[in-house]
Amino acid sequence: MTPSQAPDIKVPYSYLKEQFDDPEPILNAFRDQLERCDFTFGRELVEFEQKMAKYAGAKYAAGTSSGTMALTMLLRAVGVGPGDEVITVSQTFVATIGAIASIYARPFFVDVTDDYTMNPNLIEQAITEKTRAIMPVHYSGQPAQMEKIMEIADRHKLPVIEDACCAISAKINGKHVGTFGKGGAFSVHPLKNLNVWGDGGFIITDDKEVYDRIILLRNHGLKNRDEVELYGYNARLDTIQAIVGNYLYDQIDDITNKRIANAKNYDSGLSAPELSQFITLPPRRTGERHVYHMYMFLAEHRDTLLNYLIHREIEAKIHYPIPMHLQQASLEQTVPFGKTDLSRTEEQCKQIITLPVHQHLSKEQINYVITSIKEFYGNKLWK
Repeated sequence: MTPSQAPDIKVPYSYLKEQFDDPEPILNAFRDQLERCDFTFGRELVEFEQKMAKYAGAKYAAGTSSGTMALTMLLRAVGVGPGDEVITVSQTFVATIGAIASIYARPFFVDVTDDYTMNPNLIEQAITEKTRAIMPVHYSGQPAQMEKIMEIADRHKLPVIEDACCAISAKINGKHVGTFGKGGAFSVHPLKNLNVWGDGGFIITDDKEVYDRIILLRNHGLKNRDEVELYGYNARLDTIQAIVGNYLYDQIDDITNKRIANAKNYDSGLSAPELSQFITLPPRRTGERHVYHMYMFLAEHRDTLLNYLIHREIEAKIHYPIPMHLQQASLEQTVPFGKTDLSRTEEQCKQIITLPVHQHLSKEQINYVITSIKEFYGNKLWK
């Protein structure tokens, strides 16, 4: 059977035009900043950092040029360096592994659970005499199992750096991700739940020593204008981006709650009995606030389904078809790595598909996505 004609409805993945359809408040703040020429370490950056620390319930926050640099500097701040090993996952965006590789450390990959995050039961077998840190990823906005991870890390006296780049507002039993370990790294890239007009990120921590080191690292290692305490980076969050972050700050919970509501509607529709042999939804653990930077599930005939949805003007995506340990950079030993059995990671990467879940979707659009998926499987359109 051939696909039916797509109706006059579209489900885009990006939502930035809707989110910033009235840019005047932001532009007015830009004009005020221009009058002051307060471009670097401006008062809006200080305001943004104070807001994010308060929001997450952390003592300190520091704006960074990206989530990637936040990860990189946190690793250095806890003492990870060349030749050291960092236990992490292969099912993630390249930035997780790039941060490790950029300081000439070595990723050691462990497999994931059914919710696509680090399997805590595999950590101890991955610990070696070279292990210096554990870096779980709150993938897609789903919190990793931090209580179990922290129990293992504390027993082995290993610092934990949380890759929370996709997980602003995610919580476990009311506690924000990023506050379990030594520090958490967040991204405010344009497609994140809290976003700015370009690249940006921030770290949160309760550790004064880690915070002080981040403050040095993000500004060339400068102790003051004339003294360099260590060699660092030009990795500050621009004040102009902090203005955008401050504008959206009061909308974080509203944005996130709408995404969660959309995800629940997807869960309800995709749990239909006729889809059970084709679709596997990840488990939704009680006490966890999954913030759905991405809405993902495992799908039989994934690639054909993807093409069908795109034909139907539904901008589905795959995050990501090739896990990091199978990327060319890893296979060429540009990034030497260790690993346990990663069969679940590899299986999931062959089946994972991502649907639009952003806060500007209507119920009509979500129902259209669900109906299209049911049509695909009900009419066996992969044949």
